[in-house]
Amino acid sequence: MAEILVLVDHVDGAVRKPTLELLTLARRLGEPSAVLLGPGADAATEALGRYGAQKIYVVDAPEIDEYLVTPAVDALTQIAERTGPAAILLPSGPDGKEIAARVALRLGSGLITDAVDVTAGPDGPVTEQSAFAATHQVTAHVTRDVPVITVKPNAAAPEPAPTDPVVEKQDIAFGPASAGVRVLSRTPRERGDRPELTEADIVVSGGRGVNGAENFALVERVADALGGAVGASRAAVDAGWYPHSHQVGQTGTQVSPQLYLAAGISGAIQHRAGMQTSRTIVAVNKDPDAPIFELADHGVVGDLFAVLPQLVEEIERRRS
Repeated sequence: MAEILVLVDHVDGAVRKPTLELLTLARRLGEPSAVLLGPGADAATEALGRYGAQKIYVVDAPEIDEYLVTPAVDALTQIAERTGPAAILLPSGPDGKEIAARVALRLGSGLITDAVDVTAGPDGPVTEQSAFAATHQVTAHVTRDVPVITVKPNAAAPEPAPTDPVVEKQDIAFGPASAGVRVLSRTPRERGDRPELTEADIVVSGGRGVNGAENFALVERVADALGGAVGASRAAVDAGWYPHSHQVGQTGTQVSPQLYLAAGISGAIQHRAGMQTSRTIVAVNKDPDAPIFELADHGVVGDLFAVLPQLVEEIERRRS
């Protein structure tokens, strides 16, 4: 069966959820092999094997941690040249897309970014993407050499398929460009108990209709009741009501959760571009003509300060 390389997104061996999704998708295409760069192979092996990795290629070299991106490009390119995979899958974060683009260039292959689904086709992997601010759905496949594909988080639900993976350490010849940008320090980002915005199955976002930073507590309350992450529109972020790191949109974070709840968000195209691939969209807005209702699966025309507390109350009642 054809080998599919999956670049592992991890922190010291703690595998992040998008990698498990990629392994699940890779099984549709062939035999998944994980590429783990940096330390933590022992910690990662169990999780990668539980989700179907047949092999784990490990590159634990100091260059991976000491320098930005280029060592990862060297490693993934050389492993691809050695193994001749049928496809390479990467997570659609900033690093993943940069690595993918450089690897595709070096391999002379085609590149597809921000796929929201990947299936097997007669001529190789077939992807689904949203284009032009999510106004069009595109079906595509790479016509030349090894397809390099980045996939958005939440494109698939991780499905276990336990294996006993073979771990192979790889020696990489890092080029001079690998030492171009050195990492001087790393500071862990402060985070609370809520899931990461890009990985969350549920996202609850507030917009201009929230009408003040203090009122975002209500949005947070709904998110916590649902076990989701908190997002914000550009208008809310520009007003200083919520941190920029939570902005959902074309110039912020692009999300594809199973459920996206937009509260007090009109639905400007900038915002739509960042959330329109969500599986189910629910909008709460007192303006019945708000553009957000054009793409919402379920809409509530009403004041969010009246609707959201009732929603929380109902969630808590059913859980009790």
